Amino acid sequence: MRDDETRPSPETLLKVAQAEEEAQSGRGKLKIFLGYAPGVGKTYAMLEAAHVRKREGRDVVAAYVESHGRSETDLLLEGLEIVAKQQIEYQGVQLPEMDIDAVLARKPQIALVDELAHTNAPGSRHEKRWQDVEELICAGIDVYSTVNIQHFESLNDVVAQITGVIVRETVPDKLLDLAVEIRLVDIPPEDLLERLREGKVYIPEKAILATEKFFKPGNLMALRELSLRRAASRVDDQMRAYMEARSITGPWPAAEKLLVCVSGSPYSEKLIRTTRRLADEMKARWHTVYIETPGLSRHARENRERVWRDLRLAESLGADVATLTSTSVAQALIQFALQNNVTKVVVGKPTKPRWREFLRQPLVDELIRLSGPIDIYVVSIDVAAEKAKPAAVTPKKPVPWGGYLKGMVLVTAITLLCQVLRALLAPTNLMMIYLLGLVLAATKLGRRPAVLTAFFSVLAFDFFFVPPYLTFAVADTEYVITFIALFTVGVVISTLVSQARERAESIREREEQTASLYYLSRDLAVASDLSGIVAATMKNIEHSIGGEVAVLMPEGERLALRAASTGLVLETKEHAVADWSFRNSSPAGRGTDTLVSSKLLYLPLQTSGDVLGVLGLRLKAESDYASPLTRRLLHAFATQMSFAIERVLLVKQAEQAQVLQARESLERALLNSISHDLRTPLVTITGALGALRDRTTVLDEPARQDLLDAAWEEAARLNRFVANLLDMTRLEAGALKLKRIPSDLQDLLGCALAAMEPQLAKTRLEIRVQPDLPLVSIDMVLMTQVLVNLIDNALKYAPRDRTIELTASTTDGRVALEVADRGPGVPQEDLARIFDKFYRVPVPEGAGGTGLGLSICKGIVEAHGGEIRAENRNGGGLKVTIELPVETTSEGEQGA
Repeated sequence: MRDDETRPSPETLLKVAQAEEEAQSGRGKLKIFLGYAPGVGKTYAMLEAAHVRKREGRDVVAAYVESHGRSETDLLLEGLEIVAKQQIEYQGVQLPEMDIDAVLARKPQIALVDELAHTNAPGSRHEKRWQDVEELICAGIDVYSTVNIQHFESLNDVVAQITGVIVRETVPDKLLDLAVEIRLVDIPPEDLLERLREGKVYIPEKAILATEKFFKPGNLMALRELSLRRAASRVDDQMRAYMEARSITGPWPAAEKLLVCVSGSPYSEKLIRTTRRLADEMKARWHTVYIETPGLSRHARENRERVWRDLRLAESLGADVATLTSTSVAQALIQFALQNNVTKVVVGKPTKPRWREFLRQPLVDELIRLSGPIDIYVVSIDVAAEKAKPAAVTPKKPVPWGGYLKGMVLVTAITLLCQVLRALLAPTNLMMIYLLGLVLAATKLGRRPAVLTAFFSVLAFDFFFVPPYLTFAVADTEYVITFIALFTVGVVISTLVSQARERAESIREREEQTASLYYLSRDLAVASDLSGIVAATMKNIEHSIGGEVAVLMPEGERLALRAASTGLVLETKEHAVADWSFRNSSPAGRGTDTLVSSKLLYLPLQTSGDVLGVLGLRLKAESDYASPLTRRLLHAFATQMSFAIERVLLVKQAEQAQVLQARESLERALLNSISHDLRTPLVTITGALGALRDRTTVLDEPARQDLLDAAWEEAARLNRFVANLLDMTRLEAGALKLKRIPSDLQDLLGCALAAMEPQLAKTRLEIRVQPDLPLVSIDMVLMTQVLVNLIDNALKYAPRDRTIELTASTTDGRVALEVADRGPGVPQEDLARIFDKFYRVPVPEGAGGTGLGLSICKGIVEAHGGEIRAENRNGGGLKVTIELPVETTSEGEQGA
């Protein structure tokens, strides 16, 4: 057997890695106690498991447990910590609900939450209890919960068909996928019916009604089979995962993908649920698409709410939802299937009369003809059951009476014109004038007025211009063909124009959305800070959607309002909803399933790393909150804003990292300098003083003098080093003050040479000073230090047998001081950096330095308004030139 046949696939390894990541992510785990009907013992089994966990030392609390008055269940609650229920007032009645905030504050290891499918009282944080459970899991709390099989969304229509009862409280099937363990609680239907008769499930009056309606033996057996199959499917999933993770060979089928199309019809909901069940059985991903065509766009507008509801249902059931635009539904479906590797397409059986198939080919037939290797699954539709459901309220479109009236006026005007031209034109040519009027009506009045105009044009032409005149009788039967052609052309033109107009409107809407995203991305690209990003996002959203916008971002431990549209004020309740959206990384507020009483829709500004803030939106129209197009556009806005904020934060982090790196480099350079330039003179000084203090060592006078001179020179060197550090600190802090006085450059050179006299004792100097140099306003002490640093730098590099040249001259109204040596010079690429702090080029053996001297020189010279530069000399060596402006300044202090 080959290695690649036993080695796990990359997809399997990815699933294992994701499972391990989720296990270490701090999320809680969900355990579901699954039954097929009330009374099978789900709550009892959950409490028994809770006591086992408590004996093992786990922290267990009863967050919400409903015993329904059963004494054996109440006994099991003893010994468990019970979180007090929250009382919510609704229409004058106090309704007990789980206090989710109290559970989060208590933060146990395991929380018991009964009745997973329960609908919370109005005013609760979430509409459904399963949403409360999700929040507890996100907070790292394990949850034990109970639910019956009939409450899962994908089985809703199957349960209704079996029992005749439509279950209103449902939970998404994704919770079964989320659960790490499903425990099936099962008893025979006969035992359940006996419990019901004994009053252990409902009170006697309710038990009699339940026996007549729901608790029928056939219903219970069917529901029991559903629960057993679902539990077996879960076990099969676990076994497959185990075999794949350990490379156990088996007959693995190819991956399947399913596709279902919705159109806003009453049957779309059944098709969606059927596809979900097929996907579960095949362990396959599935897609739901809506194809918007010119012929269906009008229908879509009339049934917009139904289309949106179907798409949201599919998304809640785990489908990948998409909206496409095409002229052919069948071609668009097949093309989408081929692009997404779909293997099976689910469609409904045609319900229209057979005679309509002669006018238009059914969608099923078109799909079968175009499908190729793709399988087509045809689902039967119970028309009677679907019609029994309450139909969606469709707003009636206003009748275009103005268009009808204009059409009648147009027919009258054309008839009068033809009466005038009657003597000049034949009837067939007069018909062309009517045809021109039909084109005008189709382009200006709309579809239905154009069809009416075509009908009355035929009648008018027949009545006035076809013999016998002034009657609708036709002497020549060939005119019947003319009438049919005229009417048909009018209908076709009006239909095509209407479709073109609807298609143009759809394209215009998409173009506006694309343009909105383009303008936002363009504005965000040039925004350099958070304020610019917030302003650009608010401007584009207000312009494209017309709503009001609020941006909230974290400040410390709370979420603060960063910016808001004019007139938009967020109350305390709105801040709480935004804070929940931020902390749970999930949309909340209006148009969602969480905290629906809020006035705004809140979208988290989330990136792959973290949630950076919350975007609050109040839209103009209520329908916009449910519109998939609007929601996708808003999510795109939020995503682009999130990435822009992340970009700015990353830039700041990069800048801080560069500053930190530069600081660390300077600190390393400083430590290196200190280790050499502080320690070396200290060692010399300590050694000389130690020798002088040693009474056992007899030193003659010359030796003692040499030791003292060495200690003195090193002390002076140490003093210069410390002075350089202090001067650099003052330069960087802007605290350096100049005491300028008119000074002679010869005096400046004399002071510098006097300070360096010991070091220059064995060095040849060549000094050239131009006669009659003007006085220069300088700080004599600081400029002396500049020359000392430059001469000291030349001494380090120049050989002892070479000459150091000092030159003072004037040029272009400025005085120039030059210090030149005949050392090795500086590499060309380092010339621009030798004045940087702590930067040193390779030095001859024995030479050293902190790399501060030239940097201090540059700071002092520039503080005088001068310029300093370095260049290599012809024949070797380095020349440093200082240029100072010649100006007369009154004596005093000036800031650097």
